[in-house]
Amino acid sequence: MSVTVRVPREEDRAAWDRLYEGYAAFYKVAQTPQMRDTVWSWLFDPAKQTEGLVAEDGDGRLIGLAHFRPFARPLTATTGGFLDDLFVAPETRGSGAADALIDAVKAEGAKRGWSVIRWITGEDNYRARRMYDRIAERTKWVTYDIKL
Repeated sequence: MSVTVRVPREEDRAAWDRLYEGYAAFYKVAQTPQMRDTVWSWLFDPAKQTEGLVAEDGDGRLIGLAHFRPFARPLTATTGGFLDDLFVAPETRGSGAADALIDAVKAEGAKRGWSVIRWITGEDNYRARRMYDRIAERTKWVTYDIKL
């Protein structure tokens, strides 16, 4: 399957919405249309740090998405990139879309001089973790959240 990665366009909204809704469902996160409205608006707002990429198949159908942003790394005095969201439609997994999206984020990070691309995933996301173990180094860090 041919996969192309590009920035989202306004006319991608309905397809992006279906993908992001699927992403939230995969992680069992309750999400409303208003929440998706907010994230979508961030992708087009230069005042926000969140950026996006989409993957499309040879027919121009959106099959995946990635959202990323820079983050400061004070201990190393560098800037890194954080991959917040990565999702490929279940019926197109194995198409190379996830690799293409991560490669595009890596290329963007290299262009911007980022020192690392970092992300988290669910402990039970075994299929994705097999890919991540192939392309990245698993860290020793444990993540904590304080809910506000």
